[in-house]
Amino acid sequence: MSRIHNFSAGPSALPTSVLERARDELLDWGGTGMSVMEMSHRSKAYVGIAEQAEANLRELLAIPANYKVLFLQGGATGQFAAIPMNLLRSKTTVCYVNTGIWSKKAIGEAKRYATVKVAASAEAESFSTIPARGEWAVDPDAAYLHYTSNETIGGVEFQEIPDAGGLPLVADMSSNILSRSLDVSRFGLIYAGAQKNMGPAGITVVIVRDDLLGQTLPGTPSIFDYQQQAENGSMLNTPPTYSWYLLGLVLEWLKDQGGLAAIEAVNIRKSGKLYAAIDQSPFYSNPVDPAHRSRMNVPFRIANDDLEKTFLAEAKNAGLVNLEGHRSVGGFRASIYNAMPEAGVDALIAFMAEFERKHG
Repeated sequence: MSRIHNFSAGPSALPTSVLERARDELLDWGGTGMSVMEMSHRSKAYVGIAEQAEANLRELLAIPANYKVLFLQGGATGQFAAIPMNLLRSKTTVCYVNTGIWSKKAIGEAKRYATVKVAASAEAESFSTIPARGEWAVDPDAAYLHYTSNETIGGVEFQEIPDAGGLPLVADMSSNILSRSLDVSRFGLIYAGAQKNMGPAGITVVIVRDDLLGQTLPGTPSIFDYQQQAENGSMLNTPPTYSWYLLGLVLEWLKDQGGLAAIEAVNIRKSGKLYAAIDQSPFYSNPVDPAHRSRMNVPFRIANDDLEKTFLAEAKNAGLVNLEGHRSVGGFRASIYNAMPEAGVDALIAFMAEFERKHG
C-alpha cells in the first residue's frame, strides 16, 4: 500500500517515520511487553514518556522556567472556556482580536464569563487580512488580550507577535505552533490542539506563566483549573496516554529535523512555491492579503467553479487528498503543516499545472 499526500486541515498528516516507530513499538514498548496504550499513567515507564515529551517541548520552544506546560483534554474549544475561568482574576472585561471563524468561536465562549471587547475585526473584509496594530482598540483594564495566530479556514496568519499593550497576551496556536521560531516570554498563555503540527487529536498543550495561576472563577471545574493540573502533572484524571506518547514522538522527529529554525525554513519554502504557482496563473487565485498569508493553510479557487468536483476527483486519483475548502467558504485548501513533505507540495503544484493545461 502506498502513502498518499494528505492535505487535511486536521486531524492532519503525521511524519511517516513517527508512524513507523509507533507501529514497531505498538505491542512492546521499551521491552515492557505491553503497548503504551495498556500502561498505567502512574507507572514509572509512562511517567518517563510524559516527562521526556515536556522536556523536548521546553527545549524546542525555549520555554522559560516560570511557565508551566500542561497536557490536557478538550481541544482548543475546551480552552475557549478555561481561559476566562482561569485568567479573569477579579476583572470583568477581556479583549479579543477577530480574524476568522476560530476567533469568533473563542469570542462566543468567552462571552459566557466576561464582557468581551473586540479590539479589532477583519470580518468586514471577509477575514482576508489582519487589521494593522495601530487600529486596535485595546482596553488597558482588560484581563488579557487574545488572538488566533493562524486561521485554518481563511488562511491568514500573524507574521509577528502583536503588542499586547501591557496585558497578558493569549494565543490560540493550534495550527501553527512549532512551525516557526517563537519568543514564549512575550505571552501570558499559549494553547494548541495537537492535531495539526504536534500529533493526533485528543491532547491539547497549554503553556501558562506562573503568575496567572491560582485565581480561577468560583465554581471552575477542577479539570479546567490550571493550578490543579500543574500540581498534578497534568494527571488530575487519566490523560490521553497514547496521544501524549505520539506527541512525544513528533517532538523527537522535529528535533531530528534541526528544530524550529530548520522547519521554519522548509515551511517558508513550501508555502512560497505554492503561492507563486497560484499567483503566476490566471486559472487559480488566493483571496488573502499577501502580507498575512498563512504558511500552514493555503486556500485557493479556480476560474471555473463548475470544475471543482473534477479537480478534486482527479487530484484524488493522483494521490492528493483532502483538498476541499471548508464548507463555510468553499473552493480548495491545501494544509501544509510540518509533516507535509516538500515533495507533496511539488506534486500538488505539478498537478495544478497539468489540470490548468487540460481544463483552463
